[in-house]
Amino acid sequence: DRLARLLGEQRFLAIPAFFGFGLLLAFTPCVFPMVPILSSLIAGQGAKLTRRRAILLSLVYVLAMALTYTVAGVLAALLGQNIQAWFQNPWVIAVFSGMFVLLALSMFGLYDLQLPAYLQHRLAELSNRQRGGQFAGVAIMGFLSALIVGPCVAPPLIGALTFIAVTGDLALGAAALFALSLGMGVPLLVIGASTGHWLPRAGHWMERIKTVFGVLLLAVALWLLERILPAAAVMVLWATLFIVTATYMGALQAVAHGAPAWRTLVKGLGMVLLIYGVLLLIGVAAGGRDPWQPLRGVGFVAQSANAAQSPLFRPIKTLADVDQALRRAAGRPVLLDFYADWCVSCKELDRLTFTDSTVRAALAEMVTLRADVTANDDDDRALMEKFGIIGPPAILFFGPDGRERRKYRLVGFLSAEAFDAHLRTLLAARG
Repeated sequence: DRLARLLGEQRFLAIPAFFGFGLLLAFTPCVFPMVPILSSLIAGQGAKLTRRRAILLSLVYVLAMALTYTVAGVLAALLGQNIQAWFQNPWVIAVFSGMFVLLALSMFGLYDLQLPAYLQHRLAELSNRQRGGQFAGVAIMGFLSALIVGPCVAPPLIGALTFIAVTGDLALGAAALFALSLGMGVPLLVIGASTGHWLPRAGHWMERIKTVFGVLLLAVALWLLERILPAAAVMVLWATLFIVTATYMGALQAVAHGAPAWRTLVKGLGMVLLIYGVLLLIGVAAGGRDPWQPLRGVGFVAQSANAAQSPLFRPIKTLADVDQALRRAAGRPVLLDFYADWCVSCKELDRLTFTDSTVRAALAEMVTLRADVTANDDDDRALMEKFGIIGPPAILFFGPDGRERRKYRLVGFLSAEAFDAHLRTLLAARG
């Protein structure tokens, strides 16, 4: 709400402010997977790569991403729903994960992805006339990356969407979204330009770089599959990727006498990946389901975590479920959490915030509900529209009278300490 007011009251300051928000968002998990995608597109140019071309390719990618976020955001505000949620259907995620795997295998040199000769000839003539090369393909990847790789709904985006929906000022709202997207793309421009400048034109080093990008593309595919696969399967896949990568880095081979120092460094990093991959396999075999804490299901670690493994939220689906829960709250405050399997910040809340003992103690004084909107069906959309939710994560609080305490609403990730302080303030002001 404060961000929406910023757009309305400080119109000249709003655009640079949202550009700054975009810069901050560029260092979140939502944007990070775009780095290997863009880098692989640039690395795949081979001998014809120049610094100027690398900068232009990066600019095309970022502009396509920015335009996509802007159009999707405006349409989402007009239609009252998060368009990106449609792109989180399991079959869509599976198709694009498979695409990233195929691109990675091509980076490993298992085959060359290329069009038939006659199409290559026609496209070469077209590119020579347009002096554009493969810019259209890079623009398409920027479009897809915005919709598939970056589905998180962050507070600045929601602020702009709220302003557009409430005031109908599409021009200012779209400008704010475009500035936000450009801010997110600045690090991508820097990375792309530096990659194009430092990568050599040919040789073994280029092949190693392509292999690194191949591994990163596989990591992007796994990051996407986390939204639709069971946690145990995801842990096994991550373990496989880490162990195979560690083997390639020479973790199990002796460093030859007189070898360059960087070989020892690479082997050391490979050993770290190998050990972590083994820990993941041990953890999943013992019942662990958290890739960041693979040993949670093992021995004393499991005993200390038992309290945090008990169900915290009661699932609800429809508006009728919410109304019924509010009537049965018996004078206790109510928390309603909007969650989706494809929401990265939602999983961070589950892993880092809702497992904290102090947070759980505070939540014990409340009725805790969860609306899983992964399916984005009619009931999910009706529930989000009722409370003005663009998309998860969003946490709403209701008083004993059943009315929402709007000023306490949370959007996005919050650390355990900050969330606990927020809950204590809410409980102290109960009434």
